[in-house]
Amino acid sequence: MSRPAPIPWALPPDLPWPRFLRLLRHPDPPRGWLEQAAELPELRKRPLLLRWIAQHPRATAHLRSQLLARLPWRALAAVAGDAAAHPQARQQATEKLLQLWTGMTQGERRSLALHAPRPLWGLVWRTPTEGVLAAFLQHPKLGLDQLVALIQPPLRPVQADALAASRWRETGPVAEQVLRALDRSLGLPDSGLALGHAVPWIKVLDEEARILAASRTVTPALRRLVHPRREG
Repeated sequence: MSRPAPIPWALPPDLPWPRFLRLLRHPDPPRGWLEQAAELPELRKRPLLLRWIAQHPRATAHLRSQLLARLPWRALAAVAGDAAAHPQARQQATEKLLQLWTGMTQGERRSLALHAPRPLWGLVWRTPTEGVLAAFLQHPKLGLDQLVALIQPPLRPVQADALAASRWRETGPVAEQVLRALDRSLGLPDSGLALGHAVPWIKVLDEEARILAASRTVTPALRRLVHPRREG
């Protein structure tokens, strides 16, 4: 005689954990099942699993807020970056990350920078730590247009150095934008910048692009350096 089929929406220990974990992502769980799952002692010890309940489209607003308030930053970053998460969950997770950023260690910031949701990008970009910036510049969702929009004066030496060592170091539009930002930052008090910061970006541009960049440059020394017929 065959064994009866297991109850589809049971909870551990009545339901094997692999099946239970798959059900956490089911789009239409029965009413109350997510709340019961969130109370499992084993699940409460695993915030990266609680994340699936917090972001579930069928989770109640109360349950969502309750769980998000308890999640560590890694789980919050996972929620904020998941396009399948409930929009409110993504927004609340992002807001929580913005609050946590100032108290995070440099190592935590570096880890988060690689996966930071877009509302954090401006904050990450202004962080004066090259390791954090180096991680951010490898962000898989950071596109050319978004990066160019971030490169604005005042440009700081740590930003210039991180860019020069990044995967963007031979990209024409980035080179042009860095030179513009340099031009408007060199004369600022305590800028810390030098003409040498411009050299790797000048090398990226062809002669025509350099002539055009020089025509837009207001700092005399930088304009001479950029213009291909006025070097030195």
